[in-house]
Amino acid sequence: MILLDGKSLSKKIKLELSNEVKKITSSSTRKPHLAAILVGENPASQTYVNAKEKACTQVGFDSTIIKYDKNISQEDLIDKILQINLDSNIDGLIVQLPLPHHIDEYLVVNSISAEKDVDGFHPINLGKMILGVDCFLPATPFGILTLIEEYGIDTIGKNCLVIGRSNIVGRPISILMSRNVKFANATVTLAHSKTKNIEKLTMDADIIIVALGREKFLKANMVKDGVVVIDVGINRIKSKNSKTGWRLVGDVDFDSVKDKASFITPVPGGVGPMTIVSLLKNTFLSYKNKKTKT
Repeated sequence: MILLDGKSLSKKIKLELSNEVKKITSSSTRKPHLAAILVGENPASQTYVNAKEKACTQVGFDSTIIKYDKNISQEDLIDKILQINLDSNIDGLIVQLPLPHHIDEYLVVNSISAEKDVDGFHPINLGKMILGVDCFLPATPFGILTLIEEYGIDTIGKNCLVIGRSNIVGRPISILMSRNVKFANATVTLAHSKTKNIEKLTMDADIIIVALGREKFLKANMVKDGVVVIDVGINRIKSKNSKTGWRLVGDVDFDSVKDKASFITPVPGGVGPMTIVSLLKNTFLSYKNKKTKT
């Protein structure tokens, strides 16, 4: 079993990014700049945004966090987004999801300029992704692809099962894994919470990407020997051995599945760090695109 160590790989990529930023900004050029909008006080959202701010500092980016009360109107939020779209000193903008129920997430995402949509959620970027045109890839699928490529995992012609059909992970990664490129070309099946006899699909799969949101859903008796397992899930469960009284686990029963897997991601320390570093890579790409146009 080989551990797909997203934490170590993300450090390597951040170092490479930091060196590139130093070279470009050595002549008094402004730094790449990522802005994040946080609505409400969701603890998980606050943690994610803080982690992104810290990562920006590590690679030499400027970062701005804009915080709003959960009662902000949809109109006021979109007005702020439109202001940032026009700010030439900001390269990337993310609006941390989920948003309060009175705000339409689709309208908010659609309001972000496609050229600053470093989360890769805008319909233009998703459409380009489907067509195989250069674009900002959704950050988590982008991170998964980077892990697969870094570890040289053979995907060509393999049976790849994606469990979970969200627009953020499941659907995009199912499309990306089926592309006609080296670290894809898989035969992809997309399963979800309503899929019947899912154990048959998991037993036939060479690669399983789980993004279902159910703690320890994938068990050892559901997979074959040599399977590649990529766990996107982050679930908080009670723990007597933790200072906080909680610990994070994935959608995979790691302790049992690892003995059958050829490659497997840990939680935490697998896909999570790769999502953040993918956001940085997209922001840097946006920054370079602007420099090319000027």
